[in-house]
Amino acid sequence: MFRQSMLILLLMVICAVPVAAQVEVDTEAGILFGQIITGEISNTSPRDTYSFDGRRGEVVSIDLRTIDGDLDPLLTIVDNSGQVIAWQDDSQQSRDVRIDSFRIPQTDRYFIIVGRFGYSLGTTSGEYELRIDRLGVSSASGSSLRYGDAVINTISSMQPQIFYSFRAQRGDIVNIEMQRVSGNLDPFLQVVNSNAFVIAENDDVLGSDTLDAFINGLVIEETGTYIIVATRFGQAAGDSTGSFVLSLNEADNSGFGNSLQTAIPIALGETVEGELTNRNFAQFYQFTAERNDLITITMNRADGNIDTFLTLTNAGFQTLAEDDDGGNGQNSRIDQYLIPADGLYYIIATRFEGEAGTTQGAYTLELQNLGNVFENVPEEIPRISYGTTVTGRIDDTTPEIRYAFWGVEGDIITTSMNRGDGNLDAFIQILNEDGTPIISNDDGGGGQNARIDRFRIPRTGLYFIQATRFIGAEGDSNTAGSFILVLAQRFD
Repeated sequence: MFRQSMLILLLMVICAVPVAAQVEVDTEAGILFGQIITGEISNTSPRDTYSFDGRRGEVVSIDLRTIDGDLDPLLTIVDNSGQVIAWQDDSQQSRDVRIDSFRIPQTDRYFIIVGRFGYSLGTTSGEYELRIDRLGVSSASGSSLRYGDAVINTISSMQPQIFYSFRAQRGDIVNIEMQRVSGNLDPFLQVVNSNAFVIAENDDVLGSDTLDAFINGLVIEETGTYIIVATRFGQAAGDSTGSFVLSLNEADNSGFGNSLQTAIPIALGETVEGELTNRNFAQFYQFTAERNDLITITMNRADGNIDTFLTLTNAGFQTLAEDDDGGNGQNSRIDQYLIPADGLYYIIATRFEGEAGTTQGAYTLELQNLGNVFENVPEEIPRISYGTTVTGRIDDTTPEIRYAFWGVEGDIITTSMNRGDGNLDAFIQILNEDGTPIISNDDGGGGQNARIDRFRIPRTGLYFIQATRFIGAEGDSNTAGSFILVLAQRFD
């Protein structure tokens, strides 16, 4: 009788006083699902407090096992407002305590208080083990799901829509499936964000013979809470009914930066840090750049034995450049790459041999903008690049035309100037950045056409092609006519 009265008195005290006034809650003393924590109750420490984050509809069990001493344990769950929502003692004539299949009433932070009978007035003491397990989640509408959960429920005329929520991080990639298991139900799925906008929906899986609904590869743009609407085609106005299984799963490549779809933004001039493991062996970044920007990308090992590897792609995921050890040692460097067009680009920071590789570790990634390569070139001089064909005309009014291009050391190029009409005696030159001629040709293209074949770029930098006409002691120095000029990179 005394014991029962004491318990009632203790519960009244706990319920009446906010938890912060009863115990000093150490927010760092959290406990995770599946974790085992060892503690001790004594005269100097008659109770311990642990916090955990629960979501509405989750079903949990909490086990307290005494492992030493004569501890007479008492287990209490308190919500964030200080209300006792569950408690249990060793009424089963055992010194172990279990709160079984407790359903979380709302998404919030909760506190587990481990104490002894009588708390500070008690006399028992000893060591204990505490464990909390997530048994699953309720199928009831309003429950909060986690990745990997599956629930069963029924769509009826009285309940044409059922709602579930889930928390997601920016960059998560989510798969949601609603499968009919009975009746003539035609499942229909929607995902709604915190602003009440539908961001995805599906009626039937394309190409399948079922009416099941499947939202596949949904990329989460913002961290927050999302609502799943499990319903039927036509929703409230529909007429199909039946039971269903709804599952929520995270895609294998889910996570911010783990795929091109969730690439991490990086700005020109920025340096970021990352880490590669056997599970996440590649990180994806995105940036925007303008045509003729000159960039350098450097990936250096910061820790571990990572053998870095860099790839640059365009918005269509086509590889533009890649490098393994160009940054000295096992560091990577894509040096002085000329951006071909305005737009979006991707950097893939990975390791040598990618998924098949074995090295791991931290790295730094630097994206440098060296400026526009034609910034100091007069506007009237046209810019061209490898693979360009242009036309022009040489005459007394315009005896020469100069074109600017960017060359990379070691590139093999061919440039030709062929007469289109008139009597033009074509003459072509390649000039360096200060305008000094490096190589020239008069009739290398046959007849009076000019051609510089297989010229090797001596160093990376700015170059000019000067298209003009032959001026010499022999022949007509005043020829004129149209021409076709080609600049090509050679790989043969």
